[in-house]
Amino acid sequence: MRGVPRLVRRGGFAKALVVGAALVIVGSAYGALMPNGAQGADGPQSQQIDEGRRLFAVGCSSCHGLHAEGGTNGEGRVTGPSLIGVGAAAVDFQVSTGRMPAAQTGAQVPRKPPVYTTDEIAALAAYIASLAPGPAVPAQEAYDVSNATQAEIVRGGELFRTNCTACHNFAGRGGALPNGGYAPSLMQTTPRNMYQAMLTGPQQMPVFSDQVLRPEDKRAIIAYLVALQQSDDPGGFPLGRLGPVSEGLWGWLVGIGLLVVVAVWIGAKVPRIGRNRTKV
Repeated sequence: MRGVPRLVRRGGFAKALVVGAALVIVGSAYGALMPNGAQGADGPQSQQIDEGRRLFAVGCSSCHGLHAEGGTNGEGRVTGPSLIGVGAAAVDFQVSTGRMPAAQTGAQVPRKPPVYTTDEIAALAAYIASLAPGPAVPAQEAYDVSNATQAEIVRGGELFRTNCTACHNFAGRGGALPNGGYAPSLMQTTPRNMYQAMLTGPQQMPVFSDQVLRPEDKRAIIAYLVALQQSDDPGGFPLGRLGPVSEGLWGWLVGIGLLVVVAVWIGAKVPRIGRNRTKV
């Protein structure tokens, strides 16, 4: 009977030994795997996000808030909207076209040369994308129209005239909008920015998601606009490509205007000729 308690004590010691050994094994495995995990957390993507956070704090936080939550001035007026959830595509579009950072707020922020380099823009986009899900920067094949067929260009023209001409006109030259805004000309816009604009809806432009315009529809519209950018003007002067309105106005101002000047000149010469003949 004396051996039983000793056996129990030996069994308890064995259990403790097994548990301790298991903890050692788990700890060793965690220590062996931890460097890889730490390297992943401190890899290129994390470094890019950290760089974007730094750039944002210096160049963007005064309007959009330190954490991109949106900013207001002392009077409660919104100086910059929240960027949480806008996605990397919106940042890439706004910053690569020079619209952001904006020199001043207004009804329309004009395009200008970009302030940041390509790597800095990618870092800013990565930081904003890390805050909340949003549209990602499209891959090159999504907007590459170098091999677009004539059928795709024609279809893109139909889609553009249906969805975009109310603001950008049928030639993509832009137009006025209410409250001081305007739709910019698309003649200098890159295919990448065209796709991003349709995907994110910058400023007063509506969002054309993949449920509204499928990716192949967006690509067809881009193909049509690129064809417009590369097309020649048979008359020599584009005249805004507004058709008979601008052409007719040009005819009145220049053609008929010259005829009126010539007629007035002839009329001024006739009386002098008549007076000279009377004196003779």
